[in-house]
Amino acid sequence: MADGGKSGKMRHRQKGRKLGRKKSHRELMLRNLVVSLFVNESVRTTLAKAKEARRLAEKLLTWGKRGDLHARRLALQHVSDATVVKKIFDVLAPRFEGKSGGYTRIVKLGPRRGDNAPMAILELTEKTKEVQEAKAARRAKKEAKRTEPKAEEEAEPSEE
Repeated sequence: MADGGKSGKMRHRQKGRKLGRKKSHRELMLRNLVVSLFVNESVRTTLAKAKEARRLAEKLLTWGKRGDLHARRLALQHVSDATVVKKIFDVLAPRFEGKSGGYTRIVKLGPRRGDNAPMAILELTEKTKEVQEAKAARRAKKEAKRTEPKAEEEAEPSEE
């Protein structure tokens, strides 16, 4: 019985995680996750999904570095959005020209509040300056919101 572990047999040479989904659902979910990764250059998800999506993302970036027509058609088989494939080949692949792998990074986060699932951030290792500046601006805005209420509370007692 080769039923993926339910018979008590070992899973020798069986790659990939099932993620509790049927094959079609799992493939589409991972493709959507990878598209989000390439559009936003960072995505927050569960650790198991991040590890599985990393496999596909690394493969797509390797094809992007090849840059030929066959590689582009292979990428279009996995990512149906032509604008994302264009970004992979024209913007992201040149960024990783000197690397021979390791285009993504998984940063582990704490457990998710609802079901205690281990969470992670899947991100590209080489980020553009625009993405880094936007992240810094969001961080500064968040910090300003934290300090604003404290300043108002301190100002009120001194006026009275």
